[in-house]
Amino acid sequence: MRIGEVAQQAGVSTRALRYYGEQGLLVSERSLSGQRIYHESAVERVKLIQHLFTAGLPSRTILQLLPCIDSGQSSPESFDILTAERDRLTAAMASMAAARDALDSMIDIAHNPTPEHCPALRETPWAPFDSATAHAHV
Repeated sequence: MRIGEVAQQAGVSTRALRYYGEQGLLVSERSLSGQRIYHESAVERVKLIQHLFTAGLPSRTILQLLPCIDSGQSSPESFDILTAERDRLTAAMASMAAARDALDSMIDIAHNPTPEHCPALRETPWAPFDSATAHAHV
């Protein structure tokens, strides 16, 4: 299959297929004219790669998992990799939730400003300079 056919059937761009090839995720051969030629199974593999990307896995992690996927045999290492990725995503989600909560607080302050949060609403913490009063205290 040519690159355009794989891209169309898998629902991705030809650029994505080239990227997958550069990352070692997808193998192609070259025709005599230099065009990429893919095996019929490439469409299914691209859909799997897309699914793994959707799950939040980076290409380097997908590359580590491909031997298990290709052999149909999981390993303790593959479970460790997946667990580590889940933990990374969980930490990122907690960080994003904290950022969202801080933003919600800022939105609330913007809608309901108080002197505590808005210096412009505070009384001036000092009196204007009065030279007569200043000389009397010296």
